[in-house]
Amino acid sequence: MQETVRLFVAAALPAALKAYLATQLQPYQQEALRFVPEQNLHLTLFFIGNVPAGALPDVKEKIRIAAASHTAFELALHCLEPGPNPRSPRLLWARFAQNSNFEELNRHLTQQLALQPPKQQNPVPHVTLARFRKDKPLPTALPTLLPETPVQLPVNAVALWQSELASPHPRYSILESYPLS
Repeated sequence: MQETVRLFVAAALPAALKAYLATQLQPYQQEALRFVPEQNLHLTLFFIGNVPAGALPDVKEKIRIAAASHTAFELALHCLEPGPNPRSPRLLWARFAQNSNFEELNRHLTQQLALQPPKQQNPVPHVTLARFRKDKPLPTALPTLLPETPVQLPVNAVALWQSELASPHPRYSILESYPLS
């Protein structure tokens, strides 16, 4: 059986943003939520999935080319809220305002790396902060928090991340980072 690696493309978060997000989680302390460890927080650009280990050089080259053809940009934090559907949420996320640079980079990575057309055409820039446990009832009143002052996420590079399934949380590691032009 051929060895595979589980991969995704994401932007790492600066320490200051991770610290800010951690300070905002108090209203969400519920048994129904399983929080993402701080070291696993990231802005997903494209989930690749399981790839044969031998295909890694080709994947890296495609990401390098995509990154080199896009400029750095900033995302503005819109809110923290249950999502993506507030009526039946699967996660708690830090949702960022729509951004054409994010959309173009996401589209380019999708064109380069997707084996089939994506299900969602309009990606929502976000950081997953927690997931709802399937064995617990959904809380009925979780707030939407708006930042009191502007909070920015600078995206100067993207990285190829490996996900190793583990309990209670997967382990994420950056295999290679690619600066945006």
